[in-house]
Amino acid sequence: MTRTVIESKTKTVVIGFDEPFCVIGERINPTGRKKLAAELEQGDFSTVEKDALEQVACGAMVLDVNSGAVFSNRMAEDPRYADNNFVEPPLMRALIERVQAVTDVPLCIDSSVPAALEAGLQAAEGRPLLNSVTGEEERLERVLPLVKKYNVPVVAISNDDTGISPDPDVRFAVARKIVERAADHGIPAHDIVVDPLVMPVGAMATAGRQVFALVKRLREELGVNTTCGASNISFGLPHRHGINAAFLPMAITAGMTSAIMNPVRLAEMEAIRAANFLMDHDPNGGEWIRFAKIVEAVQAGTPFPEAAAAASAATSGRRGGRRARG
Repeated sequence: MTRTVIESKTKTVVIGFDEPFCVIGERINPTGRKKLAAELEQGDFSTVEKDALEQVACGAMVLDVNSGAVFSNRMAEDPRYADNNFVEPPLMRALIERVQAVTDVPLCIDSSVPAALEAGLQAAEGRPLLNSVTGEEERLERVLPLVKKYNVPVVAISNDDTGISPDPDVRFAVARKIVERAADHGIPAHDIVVDPLVMPVGAMATAGRQVFALVKRLREELGVNTTCGASNISFGLPHRHGINAAFLPMAITAGMTSAIMNPVRLAEMEAIRAANFLMDHDPNGGEWIRFAKIVEAVQAGTPFPEAAAAASAATSGRRGGRRARG
């Protein structure tokens, strides 16, 4: 059975077909968040720390850390700041250190810059997930040696030098190519987590059915775990959280084992907790019962992050000194 192991210094998370769905928190990402990028440019990591704590309290098992910031003010003073290869490696190291200082969940190191990926790998404690490699030749040649050197699992995104194909057969072929090239480096299939690329259903009516079939095929033919950017399915549509909350249990039933998503959204997290229970990945419904108490607090007027944090504080310390399973 395929088991992708991700570790922090004290916690282990296993992504697998018989494991609870792995929620990878996406919020530590300055791309498209001008306020966060401006704070990071000033050396202010308070929002990063807040986002880390809130996401874990709400149910994130792994935290994605993305260093894709644009430092506009510094760029005007020093042209080197226009180069992501200059900006991202030290920023990634700082982000990893700040996040590890406030929480002990495993991390997902996320950058398009190989030097930033390696900076994150050097700073991370445990066995993080690397995000990502694609089927592009240059990316394969730069990232797979890092995966092998640091013995970490990696997200494999199903696009190549031709771009993102709307044809799921082509995206499957790209995923197979990445798995085969990884094997050439001595990287096992259980350390490859394939992102089959979810298309927006508003632009492609068959996007849902397409990804469900593709996930099933990836599981059965390649034996790999899968992930996705969960909110892509609802891009450009009203009431996106309703669509996301319907999509996630359907993806789980098809065999998807993780998603990079915003866990600070009650609808999506409620759907995942229910799906875990229905898939027999929540023994005796313990997590569902705990989550139901959080929902009751939210219905009484407490914001979800606060209700989740209070519930987390009430149960903290019960695992003692053992390495905790996420």
